Amino acid sequence: MIVCPNCNHQNPDGANQCEACYTPLPVTTNCSNCGAIVQVDAAFCGQCGFALGASTGTEAGQVSSQTDPAVMPTIVSPISEADKEIPSGNLPDLDALDPLVTPQVLVSGTPNLEKPSSVNTPVPIEEPAQTINAISTPVSTPSVSSVSSTAGTAIPAKTQLQKQSAKLLHIRTDQNIELPVNLSVIHIGKPNDRVPPDIDISGFPDSEVVSRTHADIRVEGDTYYIEDLGSSNGTYVNNVPLVRGNRHKLRPGDRISLGKRDLVSFLFQVS
Repeated sequence: MIVCPNCNHQNPDGANQCEACYTPLPVTTNCSNCGAIVQVDAAFCGQCGFALGASTGTEAGQVSSQTDPAVMPTIVSPISEADKEIPSGNLPDLDALDPLVTPQVLVSGTPNLEKPSSVNTPVPIEEPAQTINAISTPVSTPSVSSVSSTAGTAIPAKTQLQKQSAKLLHIRTDQNIELPVNLSVIHIGKPNDRVPPDIDISGFPDSEVVSRTHADIRVEGDTYYIEDLGSSNGTYVNNVPLVRGNRHKLRPGDRISLGKRDLVSFLFQVS
């Protein structure tokens, strides 16, 4: 039986093509050792393992039609009609190509060279570079006064940032106390030998309830804080007593009372 290499169909011995798919079947012969059917190009017998080699049909002088050079077709490459007219070794001369740019011969030391008449390439004329004298030509800048006179409106000077100012408004007397702008710590109290007050309360009514070193206002940028320094009668913000050592951030409109019973009170204001 010959097994088809395409569909594995078993065909009878001596068949040239598969009965199922019509695929050409390989050429077979008999093993010289055991007589089993083997392919012509097989190196070993699949039945007994005998090395076939030249013992197949080639040894007996039988040459397969697949390897016989007399039977194999000759492949001839097609030759065009133009190739037939040109004998080998006599190729025609190719036409010389014109150069893209006509070379010009430069001769050093020879003035007044004439250009060939065949070359009509125009030569661009370079204009001399203009020299700008930046030093000799001053640039005039209009002054502020001239600009303001032409425009009809005066240009204001540089705007200076104004620092925020704060003040304490005494409620009973309606008197304003400006906080110093050059101090980072402002002492509030009455005259004494230890810490002279920056804001003296001794001239206000009921100032006896205020201690000599009563409270401090600390300035950090645009933020103001107040803290009690251990006064006898305490410091109150919006009727809430401050604990000694704890700072309170002041906001515009806060009511500051120095001592009990709200006798010496101020309103914190910012402008």
